[in-house]
Amino acid sequence: MNALHLHAGTLPHDIQLLQGLKPSEINSVLAAAKRQRYPAKSVIARQGESANHFFLLWKGRARHFLETPDGKKMILKWITPGQVFGAVAMVARTSHYYVSSETVQESVALVWDGSTIRQLARRFPQILENSLIIAADYFAWYVAAHSALISQSARERVAHHLAALAPVIGEKIPGGAIEIDVTNEELASSTNITPYTASRLLSQWQKSGILRKHRGKIRLHSPERLFLRVL
Repeated sequence: MNALHLHAGTLPHDIQLLQGLKPSEINSVLAAAKRQRYPAKSVIARQGESANHFFLLWKGRARHFLETPDGKKMILKWITPGQVFGAVAMVARTSHYYVSSETVQESVALVWDGSTIRQLARRFPQILENSLIIAADYFAWYVAAHSALISQSARERVAHHLAALAPVIGEKIPGGAIEIDVTNEELASSTNITPYTASRLLSQWQKSGILRKHRGKIRLHSPERLFLRVL
């Protein structure tokens, strides 16, 4: 790990954890962090291990996943620059990570050990309040995901998931389409369907001109047409 040489004036992202803090306070928080570079497909925090570190993704892309008792890998929420993970490290009692967090591409994270992030939260109570807001957002995501599993068809879940991914990890390309870096297997894992079903649905929508599968990515031409097709 390398010491971080950043300050409030160089923040590249709208970071929820630091909202409401003064520039001098942000500088203190950043000065206490270490910067760690991770190759793609690195598991940064592993489910079941002691929660000793708190992370903020600075560059790249990551995601949470859950390993089920039968050995399956269930993809959960994606992590983009400016978002935190491993927040259970803010709890003083001995805790473990509930899910694993892995990089999808080469990434840089800011890392605080548990003792340090707890000291910062006591020193700057706004950090704790911001963390509670982040936790509430995660709970809202969980409720929406669980509700979709119960009340929506496989077709509806995939359509809604693609639409939700578009503004998070999608990239606009010439012509107005949005290219999403996600595979059939990842879609299947995220929506609790088989890869075969995911492939079949995507093929149907490709024939309809709604999207195009291209080099392991999905090029979404119109989320609105996707929903019309589903409904």
